[in-house]
Amino acid sequence: MMTLRQLAAEPPTLPTQTTWYLTDLAEARGKQELFTRQSPQKLKALREHALIESAVSSNRIEGVEVDQSRIATLLFGKSALRDRDEEEVRGYRDALKLIHESGATLPVSEATIKTLHKLSRGDIWDAGAYKKKDVDIIQTYPDGRSRVRFKSLSPKDTPGAMVETVDLWQRGMREQWVPPLVLAAALNLDFLCIHPFRDGNGRASRLLFLLACYHCGIEAGRYISLERLIEDNKERYYEVLEQSSRRWHEGKHDPWPTINFLLYILKQACKEFEERVGRMTSPRGAKTDMVEQALETVSGEFGVTDVERLCPGVSRDMIRRLLRDLKAAGRIECLGRGPGAKWRKRVVPLKEGNKEGSNRNRS
Repeated sequence: MMTLRQLAAEPPTLPTQTTWYLTDLAEARGKQELFTRQSPQKLKALREHALIESAVSSNRIEGVEVDQSRIATLLFGKSALRDRDEEEVRGYRDALKLIHESGATLPVSEATIKTLHKLSRGDIWDAGAYKKKDVDIIQTYPDGRSRVRFKSLSPKDTPGAMVETVDLWQRGMREQWVPPLVLAAALNLDFLCIHPFRDGNGRASRLLFLLACYHCGIEAGRYISLERLIEDNKERYYEVLEQSSRRWHEGKHDPWPTINFLLYILKQACKEFEERVGRMTSPRGAKTDMVEQALETVSGEFGVTDVERLCPGVSRDMIRRLLRDLKAAGRIECLGRGPGAKWRKRVVPLKEGNKEGSNRNRS
């Protein structure tokens, strides 16, 4: 609550970088309604893709991984769960669905936060319950040494801090001390510093941020995974959290590294959404676009399993068919035979020859 207290006590002059991000996000919000009028079937594919990436990335940040071949079954099927990791991935899916289906009608409240934590943690004894013992954030070095990177709030002070944090968020949204998206990022930082649960705080914080964005009118997280973008910038994510948590207990911390990082993530999500919607104006399917976009990020040799990892939710058969089509078009080449064969992009870029698309990408 220390960040929200700061903002309530003395509304700051926003840093220049923050203002730039907010300007870009205001423009993106203005385009949002236009983009969401696109083909419902193609937008559905984007939503499914984002759901998969979010559930997988948010858990992977915390060291929870599942067999890639099981992801579609876990998230869209009803098969029996094999282990605790699969339970947590499916639980995170359930939490995401609650947010996406409810949007801004789901209040940012203690009850909601506990529900999101309980869903994301699955069937474990203290899911949705505040911690009973101290939970410090420990950094472990490669040589085995460790240090306390941050000492979170004590169990005794946690319930009161959560009440105050939610109250300050609600007041801030009513009184508009700062732009709502700044409040959303500040709420995320305070939640992580309080660290109210024994485990699963990182995942709960990302769910809370997604929900807060809905309350701020930004819905890009429905179509583009914020969690995947955070995972892609994981080192910077931990770096800014450490910077912003120093002296948090005294209320003398600098929240802007974390606030600006989260605004940057949102800006990237909105940009990616706009680019993907632009590509969806072509007659090709959204999943085809996903595969081609994934291949643009690949360097060197790759296999079908590599593409599967980049495009969870796209079937292996479809990936193989698309690779054959791209080979026939002279855009990639196959370096062997059989299911384990490696592929490589040719010198000609995947998008070459599509003059209209190239011009659009440069704009």
